[in-house]
Amino acid sequence: MNNVGWIGRKPVVRCVQAVLPAMRERRSGCIINISSVAGRICNPPLTAYCASKWALEALSEGLTGEMKTFNVRVALVELGIINTAMARRIEHPETESPYGQSARFAALFENSLKTPVPPSLVADKILEVVDSGTWQLRHPVGPDALPFIQWRTAMTDEDWIDMNAGDDASFFAKLGAS
Repeated sequence: MNNVGWIGRKPVVRCVQAVLPAMRERRSGCIINISSVAGRICNPPLTAYCASKWALEALSEGLTGEMKTFNVRVALVELGIINTAMARRIEHPETESPYGQSARFAALFENSLKTPVPPSLVADKILEVVDSGTWQLRHPVGPDALPFIQWRTAMTDEDWIDMNAGDDASFFAKLGAS
């Protein structure tokens, strides 16, 4: 499932609401939501995007507890930087931003996309989750996904905020140290 426009149109919620009655009745099923490491890490200037992913993560986590009693699995596939049109837009922003972090993230994406991770890796992970029968909730995808998550969890909230609010040199030095 794709959650484009999740905050405004809620297609994930509508889709889940549509399939849950049959899954509960059948007492089986699997819901896989496509998220991002941005569902666990918030970086300016991607705040609105991160908020939509955090909402998807909360929905999925709560749904997992509700649906396990009906033998319905729920999983999150959390993407790192994948070679998609969206990643290329971040790499080459269309408009100037008043936030200095925009250039920082463009550089981060540009560097990552020098060795692009194909979207087929995401499809492979989805098939793996379905076929495995796992009850594991979160499934990071891509070589940078887990390192980004670990990078964030290694810092206090205050250190994370200060690093993101700071200058590019300090940000990239901290990134390189992780």
